[in-house]
Amino acid sequence: MKRKTAKEILAESFRELAETVPIDKITIKDIVYNCDYSPATFYRHFKDKYDLIAFDYVQRTSEIMEKVGKNGYEWKDTLTDGMRFFDENRKYMKNLLLHTSGMDSFVRYFASANIKHLSNCILHNSEITELTSDLVIYVKVYVFGTVQTACEWLLGEIDCTPEHLAKLFENSVPEPLKKYLDIK
Repeated sequence: MKRKTAKEILAESFRELAETVPIDKITIKDIVYNCDYSPATFYRHFKDKYDLIAFDYVQRTSEIMEKVGKNGYEWKDTLTDGMRFFDENRKYMKNLLLHTSGMDSFVRYFASANIKHLSNCILHNSEITELTSDLVIYVKVYVFGTVQTACEWLLGEIDCTPEHLAKLFENSVPEPLKKYLDIK
């Protein structure tokens, strides 16, 4: 049986609070009180609540990204599972987008994490050891576009199912990236 780490418990506490409280109103004291930890425990693991948010996002989405290329799991499956994850966590994600100190900074972090995920996926599923500068640009163009669109979808500005949006994202993969993501 795998036990939860202090970081995971703190992240869970934060998500629980975020179900009913705007994120910009949640304090470190609220987070630690909610899970019966001390502020010292929090600061041993995170520099602030935004560091916790980043950790939580990477942890939860890494599970999806790590499946690519294993047991027939394809890039389109990653996109579909990712959009379903966002849909299942829509209230929390909207809270992150609307109630953090600057939606732009959260979107930049969100994009940065996804650029890293996609770059690692390409490296893991290919013979190359480093992305060329052109591939880096293709990854960034793709990720920035999909992240902005996903945010608009989460905020209700785009009306479609997670599966349909994932299909649109799959169709939007730049041609030079398709061979690394096994997209025909």
